[in-house]
Amino acid sequence: MSTTRRAVLLGTAGLAAAVAIPGVQYARWSMKDFTRDGYNPGLPPAPEGEVAWTNWSGIQQSTPNRIAVPATEADLASALAEARRVRPVGSGHSFTGLVPSEHMIVDASRFSGLISADAATGTATIGAGTRIRQAARELDGAGLALQNLPDVDVQTLAGSFSTSTHGTGRTLQPLHAHIEGFRIMLADGTARDVSAASDPDLFMAGRVSLGALGVITQYTLNCVPTYNLKRRVWVEKLDTLLDQVMDLSQQHRNFEFYYFPFTGYAAGISHDIFEGDVTGRVPDEDEDTLAGLKQLRDVFGWSTWLRERIAAGSLPKGLIEESSDAYWKLLATARPTKFNEMEYHIPLENGLTCLREIIAALESRNDTFFPMEIRITAPDDAWLSPFNDGPRMSIATHAAVDEPYDYFFSALEPIHRAHGGRPHWGKLHSLGKAELISLYPDFQNFLDLRASLDPEGKFLNPHLAHLFGVDFDA
Repeated sequence: MSTTRRAVLLGTAGLAAAVAIPGVQYARWSMKDFTRDGYNPGLPPAPEGEVAWTNWSGIQQSTPNRIAVPATEADLASALAEARRVRPVGSGHSFTGLVPSEHMIVDASRFSGLISADAATGTATIGAGTRIRQAARELDGAGLALQNLPDVDVQTLAGSFSTSTHGTGRTLQPLHAHIEGFRIMLADGTARDVSAASDPDLFMAGRVSLGALGVITQYTLNCVPTYNLKRRVWVEKLDTLLDQVMDLSQQHRNFEFYYFPFTGYAAGISHDIFEGDVTGRVPDEDEDTLAGLKQLRDVFGWSTWLRERIAAGSLPKGLIEESSDAYWKLLATARPTKFNEMEYHIPLENGLTCLREIIAALESRNDTFFPMEIRITAPDDAWLSPFNDGPRMSIATHAAVDEPYDYFFSALEPIHRAHGGRPHWGKLHSLGKAELISLYPDFQNFLDLRASLDPEGKFLNPHLAHLFGVDFDA
């Protein structure tokens, strides 16, 4: 019988440390309730004639009059014509308020699947409502591959591209950088095929559109021949790993790492092109590790020293996983445990300084336990791409879905901003037009184009109105 990482974390070392626990401190801590005020995992109550919608983590909710699921462009045009306000939805994995609408939400999931593929040119046309994992599998069958993947692959292509979703890799661009063209239905119900040659401004704006320009129904992508990767996961002291980050990001095709708060240890993950017979992916113990870290917080959170001592004696060290398989089976990971997240993209030259400050701020709160994720992405040129001015280090912090995350804004966001950070469009941030226009040279160009395409604001909602600095009458 295997021993799970959760059992290891609170095994012998935990029992040994427990002998010295001061009873009063432990008793006080054990009575602490970590649930945030107002947490409700259910759907919002929907008035008669309306329907309930919530995002993956439950913090974004609305009760629109209708959730339309068109199967054809004619259906989509009809839906757009009947509603005053419309917001497109993918898989609901954005933590920001991009989707909520009290009028209509359009689910484009029926615009799905591989439409055409040309191995000779390396291009493929795919429905915009296709989930990333489905797209990767269908492309694989045609001998093609996406050039990179994010760490979660349940998002739709439209949702991931429109929010500048990224993977990791010092020489690898965000996913939307490989868009060759797209088809979009505008507010007036007309469909337009867009490429850099046919409509350069709409192409530059539409690759990261926030769903504010129209409803995209399909993409044509630049792909590469299908490939396999070798995956390695290892655990070592955080300070040791930080000293190697820049070298590791240059040595490996894909490199990222996770830091386990209050342990002093981090897990590095690398992927490199692999030729030969694959082993298949080794089952991971991510959920057991997460449960162990939570229990370590729940029991010993009152003592930083005890948490670090137990982790140092219990976490595995060195290489803990080595496997090889198709890229789409390795780069993305299932996330059964729900959370809320803030991620900022920091200019690479400022990344490690920012990261150290974020860790210090995070560990000033003894109730945090969720691992941090750190990745590096190469630049591209889309108007609203966070990466359009150079390579950036992405620093993601998480909080369990039922626990407070207000400190993201009060303690962490000011640090990110002080180091030139740009927020992930789909993850929690507080920025509006005044801040964004100073961060993005083409932000005003995007606003002007949006206003010309949608003068009545059909695709606006309160969150977008805040981002764009426009009045909004629901």
